[in-house]
Amino acid sequence: MEYDIDKLVSEMDFEKNMHKLINKILLTSNQIEILDKYNIKYKDCSTLSELLFNIDEYLEEQDDNTELEKIADEIAETNYYMNTNK
Repeated sequence: MEYDIDKLVSEMDFEKNMHKLINKILLTSNQIEILDKYNIKYKDCSTLSELLFNIDEYLEEQDDNTELEKIADEIAETNYYMNTNK
């Protein structure tokens, strides 16, 4: 199977994965879009841990939300790598 690398690269949305600094926390445009969709107040959070707490509270009230759970996993991974002494 052959792939056209130029076509694949042209179809990628790099902006969606760029990090933005919002009140001392780094979020991608995609994460921001999903957090906005579910009215998670990420602008009020000063740490990723605080944001994760707010997402977890929201998820406890929902039956199934894999989209938001995926974002929470991504944020938790970012939090781990940014805030854990290695």
